[in-house]
Amino acid sequence: MDHLKGIIAAEINNELTERKIEKVIFNIVFNHIKDMIFIMKVEEGPIFTYIFANDTGSKYAGLTADSIGKGIEEVLPYERAFSLQKIYESVLVTRKTKTFSDEIELPDGRVSYTESILTPVIDQNNQVRFVVSVTRDVTETVMERKRLILTEQRYRSIVDHNLDGVFVVSLDGKILEVNPAGQKLSGYTEKQMTYRSIYDLIADQDHHDFKELFQKTITGLALESLDCRFVHSKGHTLAAHIKTVPIVIHSEIQGIYMITRDISEQASNIETIKYMAFHDQLTGLFNRRALLSDLENQIKLGKNSNETFALLSIDLDRFKHINDSLGHLAGDQILTKVADRLSELKSDHLKVYRQGGDEFIILLQGNRNDASQLSQSILSKFAKSFYLDSNEYYITPSIGISLYPNDGRDAETLIKNADEALFRVKEKGKAHFQFYRSEMNSLISNLVSLETRLRKAIERKELILHYQPQVDLKTGNIESFEALIRWDSKELGLISPGDFIPLAEDTGLIIPIGNWVIEQACKKIKEWGIQFQRDFRIAINISPKQFHQPNLVKTIKKCIKKYHITPSLLEIEITEGAMQDTSETIPILKGLKELGVTISIDDFGTGYSSLNYLKQFPIDVLKIDQSFVSDLHINAKDAAITTTIIHLADSLGLEVVAEGIEKKEQVEFLLKANCHKGQGYYFSRPVSEKEIKEKLLY
Repeated sequence: MDHLKGIIAAEINNELTERKIEKVIFNIVFNHIKDMIFIMKVEEGPIFTYIFANDTGSKYAGLTADSIGKGIEEVLPYERAFSLQKIYESVLVTRKTKTFSDEIELPDGRVSYTESILTPVIDQNNQVRFVVSVTRDVTETVMERKRLILTEQRYRSIVDHNLDGVFVVSLDGKILEVNPAGQKLSGYTEKQMTYRSIYDLIADQDHHDFKELFQKTITGLALESLDCRFVHSKGHTLAAHIKTVPIVIHSEIQGIYMITRDISEQASNIETIKYMAFHDQLTGLFNRRALLSDLENQIKLGKNSNETFALLSIDLDRFKHINDSLGHLAGDQILTKVADRLSELKSDHLKVYRQGGDEFIILLQGNRNDASQLSQSILSKFAKSFYLDSNEYYITPSIGISLYPNDGRDAETLIKNADEALFRVKEKGKAHFQFYRSEMNSLISNLVSLETRLRKAIERKELILHYQPQVDLKTGNIESFEALIRWDSKELGLISPGDFIPLAEDTGLIIPIGNWVIEQACKKIKEWGIQFQRDFRIAINISPKQFHQPNLVKTIKKCIKKYHITPSLLEIEITEGAMQDTSETIPILKGLKELGVTISIDDFGTGYSSLNYLKQFPIDVLKIDQSFVSDLHINAKDAAITTTIIHLADSLGLEVVAEGIEKKEQVEFLLKANCHKGQGYYFSRPVSEKEIKEKLLY
């Protein structure tokens, strides 16, 4: 704007006509300023006359060509003109730039907000000749600010007027805010409470349970609850019911809300307190505390009478999937229904407990045969479906069993061994039962040790990729590779993928491992393209768990951009098992296809709905499973299936890769059937990057 005043002053000094001055001003405004521009000439009165308004300003103020040369009061409504006249006059008085905000009701009833800067243009006689107004529409900013203020006021109203104490707690347990009810409940003022540890308000005896509650909440579980003793500032304790909710901001948990209610009055009855102490609040079943007490009593009885008893550890199969799909409230309803069904096992010789989450335990007075019969009965009961909101769900239990005294003579050992038997059930396919065996200890210990080492494998750079060539059967040229992960542990040596991949799936480590594979494949595509002056496609296996991760497409896109590779050179290889839920699969595959990557189905032909997948999904490559390839030269059925797959793919314009080729006869058959590529030990085993450079690509 100083530049504008300088040009105007120079023009005045050169005694140019006002028309020339207006032309210079117009050119500067037209070329350099995009906001609403109004230039007013100051005349006696004072009267402020429009001599210029750019298109944006004219449209906003409703000016026409006839408005130029007229004063404010002639162009604008009286109230608006009166207000602006006063502001412009103040510029004449102060002879300084003035900034002001305005609120205008538009003809259609909407309210618009603006910010304006009025700048006086002073001539050589020290007179204000013009006033230049630069106006910006800030309606969206103002409305967003008002929305934020309104949201904050609503939130404050809910919290401040809540009859329950509401504490805002950081991830490290520090109290950040507390509402009036919380101040009254604790006896502290907000100032006294701020940055105090929340554990100061929980009785020492309940610290362990509260810590578990807190940890569950900061991992994302909402509406977790606990009954405990709450410490008042004066030292006495209150019976309190606490519910916790994670505070989620931009998809990240930043802290928790702890909603606390004084239930001292309800808990005044000793029986009520005892019930709360020994019963699960959600299901009404006995809880872990009751289990430990009953186990101790049963062990004492067993020592005196030599009677045996069994401990059945029950876990619901795939409950996490149900919980994640339907929500935690629906999950709680399912748990209640499961508890009701287990409670139907009425007998004076057994008790049912909820250990926590979807884990239940049954204490049975009886022998191995009794435990076996009870397990069969439980499995039979769960053969019937569960109904929730008119929808039908099937839930199966896995059961691990330990026996007193053979599998343990104390509560901790019996529970641990029942859990280990349960782990073996899960490992073998779920939905059945198994008794504990002593050799399970070494198995669990090895798995725990293996998991610990696997968590450190990436940072130790122990994971490596080997590459198996995919050969063009007609030309014999290598055009693509399949990347296969290997783990070369510094302590354990080379570990088979069959040993650590299932463990990675179970522990969730498959996600960071899978992301590492994506990164390495993109890196090699780039490096080999530069080194060998030709492009090679690399196929990577995506596990079902990683395939359904919401960030999969973003992760792949990021790596493609990072290494500047052609997207189609990265092949995403998925199994039919990962695609059974079409409602989830289709958006993911479309997202991958939009990136331009190549999509292939691994082990094609082994699933039950392969043709349906070809119809619905954007597939580029079919990989014929080696179970068909191994005997196709001697087995008519395998030959027919393989030929059909190749012809089907050819008619759909899909590439076909045959896996597991080990014999020349297989190559000849596949070549005759017009199969595009072959992969297997006949051509090459999976080899390291060094071997590729030395033997295959030179």
